[in-house]
Amino acid sequence: MIVTGRTTNIDWQHNRPMTPIDEWQASGNFFNYRGHRIFWRAAGNCDARALLLIHGFPTASWDWEAVWPALAQHYRLLAVDMIGFGFSDKPRRYEYRIADQANIQESFLRLQGITEYHILAHDYGDTVAQELLARQSEPGDRPKLRSVCFLNGGLFPETHRPTIVQRLLQSYVGPIVTRLMTRDRFARSFIQVFGSKTQPTPAQIDAFWKLIVHNEGIRIYTSLIRYISERRANRQRWVGALQREDMPLKLIDGVADPVSGVQMVERYQQLVPRPDIVILEGVGHYPQVEAPERVVEEYTAFRAQLSLAVQQNACSARVPA
Repeated sequence: MIVTGRTTNIDWQHNRPMTPIDEWQASGNFFNYRGHRIFWRAAGNCDARALLLIHGFPTASWDWEAVWPALAQHYRLLAVDMIGFGFSDKPRRYEYRIADQANIQESFLRLQGITEYHILAHDYGDTVAQELLARQSEPGDRPKLRSVCFLNGGLFPETHRPTIVQRLLQSYVGPIVTRLMTRDRFARSFIQVFGSKTQPTPAQIDAFWKLIVHNEGIRIYTSLIRYISERRANRQRWVGALQREDMPLKLIDGVADPVSGVQMVERYQQLVPRPDIVILEGVGHYPQVEAPERVVEEYTAFRAQLSLAVQQNACSARVPA
């Protein structure tokens, strides 16, 4: 199923009150993972089903601030800044790997006493979600994953189109790029992945940049960027995870995204069984920032559909043979 829609109320993201990153940090907490402090935040009804929001590169959990209040009305929200990102520790001598980021997510869920959960992921977080999804078919005592909704990201390495800065970070000049990076240079690169009519505000760019440079985070980006080569090395495992018949999946994609837009949607249609896709015209790489109302609308509809299916299956099971 593919639903195509244009964004509505595009100015909404500019008119709404933005949660300052200092306020976001103040309302969060930290837990310990392998001797490092990991920032986390929660909201919503503790009795509701847990929704784990997994952020992208190069930012942090604050990516979700525009959709956070609306989603918190429906679900128990949980989000961490993965190691190397946002307010979490950013050690220089550390092996930054997707599997380790997935371990962090699972450790956090256990600490919260979560036994079942759903995922809403974006970008780098999509790849972490794919690893968590792959683990569901493996032996081990872990929280049960009930569904995954992906926003724009490199689900298929063959369709991923990295930005110029990402390509440079992977090259021998990567350390020079990090030393020369400034707020304005970051902004010029960053806005290119947004839709032409859904550009980030100066205040949003300031916030994203502060998250990147917090704890001198820019210095480790040549280590974090290795996730792109990890996607190629683990393609069979992570793409295979998308082809499970028993896991409800949804894709919400801004097709004005030059990184993972139209070409990624087409590949998703080819490889994922019964693809459930929402296309957002005019929206770029950050749907949760550019069209937050549509993301909330489409995600809650997805979850409502899942709940209805569960109820129907329960009713069918009670019908006498």
